[in-house]
Amino acid sequence: MSEREQVGREVMLGLGIDPDAVIASVAPLDDRFGTTIVEYAFGDIVSRPGLDLRTRQLVTLALLAGQGGCEPQLDTHIPATLRAGATRAEIVALFVHLTPYVGIPRSLNALYQAKKLFAAADSQEGTP
Repeated sequence: MSEREQVGREVMLGLGIDPDAVIASVAPLDDRFGTTIVEYAFGDIVSRPGLDLRTRQLVTLALLAGQGGCEPQLDTHIPATLRAGATRAEIVALFVHLTPYVGIPRSLNALYQAKKLFAAADSQEGTP
């Protein structure tokens, strides 16, 4: 395992993202791409100094929501953002803030993803 992959794995695990699951999810299509995600996205970029992990994750949510069509990635990064120290209220405020820049449909889609994930987390915790 390369040093880049090891660093990426540590960052991902700290966010509650399973690097092996990411690698396995694309392995049938490309045997190297998942490892590239771990090494490059998390080992080279997310681990860089200059921004704390909470800020990086909020930026990631903004970009995924703004692109649209990234709901599976939002499903991974919303919980990761919570683990990095952001609150549910901050995530909701972020998605609402995006509205004049990315449009109502993309903001609404991101809010629906957050609502779904928050409800699932509450039901796992036994919260009504």
